[in-house]
Amino acid sequence: MPSIQLRGDVVIQKDLRVNERIRAREVRLIDENGAQVGVQPFRDALSYAKERGLDLIEVSANANPPVCRIMDYGKFRYEQGKRERETQKKQRMSEVKGIRMRPGTDEHDFQFKLRNAIKFLKAGHKVKVTVIFRSREFTHPEFARDSLNRMAEIVKEEGAGTVERSAMMEGRTMTLILAPIAES
Repeated sequence: MPSIQLRGDVVIQKDLRVNERIRAREVRLIDENGAQVGVQPFRDALSYAKERGLDLIEVSANANPPVCRIMDYGKFRYEQGKRERETQKKQRMSEVKGIRMRPGTDEHDFQFKLRNAIKFLKAGHKVKVTVIFRSREFTHPEFARDSLNRMAEIVKEEGAGTVERSAMMEGRTMTLILAPIAES
């Protein structure tokens, strides 16, 4: 079915069949209170809706017979858009934030980067901590592994996140990926 794009990336169905546009001979009718009226000829269902000053909306065209609901079409579109916006909110995109260090990073700088990592995790973002090796630093990867493991341990103790991928060497870098703790 074609859809229409509204502001905020909300997509709702555009071509719902309403009133005379419904092509079925019989429809399963649901009244304005949500109670099932039963299977009725299309003309009877349409006159039933018109008597109440409401619209006949085909909500499930694939059913046999199609399901039609009696309600105000404007209200129906508003509620459908509202549901779509709610699902958009729940599908929050998490960004991967990056923190870069060196194997010989001092304690103060380490604490600063740790605070930023915790802040990012509490905001719901993943954090990729990268330790970059230069020249002969590459011969002692244990320094970098120790600092990454220490960061992961402190983040767990703070309750901000968990290790998604433990420290791994990738060329001249060692990376650790931390993920926020899922909210229940």
